[in-house]
Amino acid sequence: MIYLNGKFMPIEEAFIPVLDRGFIFGDGVYEVIPVYSRKPFRLAEHLIRLQHSLDGIRLKNPCSNDEWRNILEQIIANNDGEDQYLYLHITRGVAKRDHAFPANVSPTVFIMSNPLPQPPEELLKTGASAITANDNRWIRCDVKAISLLPNVLLRQLAVDRHALETILIRNQFLTEGAASNIFIVKDKVLLAPPKSNLMLPGITYDVVLELAAANQIPHEIREISETETRMADEILLTSSTKEIMPITLLDNHPVGDGKPGELFRQLHALYQEYKATHMRGQVTSRLTN
Repeated sequence: MIYLNGKFMPIEEAFIPVLDRGFIFGDGVYEVIPVYSRKPFRLAEHLIRLQHSLDGIRLKNPCSNDEWRNILEQIIANNDGEDQYLYLHITRGVAKRDHAFPANVSPTVFIMSNPLPQPPEELLKTGASAITANDNRWIRCDVKAISLLPNVLLRQLAVDRHALETILIRNQFLTEGAASNIFIVKDKVLLAPPKSNLMLPGITYDVVLELAAANQIPHEIREISETETRMADEILLTSSTKEIMPITLLDNHPVGDGKPGELFRQLHALYQEYKATHMRGQVTSRLTN
């Protein structure tokens, strides 16, 4: 069961006009929200990020936070699985093809749910491989825009080389992954690139830094050079669907000793504890209208 413009329906019955600006221009934004035990994870933070993206493309939010919560709860209830991930997609709507914003057009709102797979146990034990590439995307990567062709092409580079992810370098500094955030570890210190217009402000990125601060794990938020990335003791990938994943091979060279490291194991365990607390309903939501 999906949601499209005020109606719940089977996905097979959902259609949009070919003049939708999302189809014509990629004029829209999206959000991905994991659901554990039928409870949206960090919903407040996801809706804050959604608002930031909408502001970034000058599109009015079509719903209040309470309205979003009500719609999302119905989507969760009407789809199978205790663990799901919600895909929320908003475009500027349907109008005659013209680059300028159309007047008096209602946005298109589409939401669907998919099963949320657990990160593969084998990769958590052995680690995953990644490659590097030049970050040639636009300079508003903080906007979660649906026009993802640069990310698609960069991620395909990894697929072509049987790797999990492409780690992006811009002007000799680490930005993020094609579909993830990236941390490194050096001398037992967790290093994170600072939030900027050149990276998406990840929700899992925030959780990892909160867990590090709460558990006295040394960490710094600063620019990370390409050289530091290649010389890291550990590399960690984070995203809403992959959670925390160790990268143990970069451009066919071992990261550290080529095995998941101590800090990965600690943060992964802390993240699972945090999730369990959320599923028990003990994490206070900061959701406000």
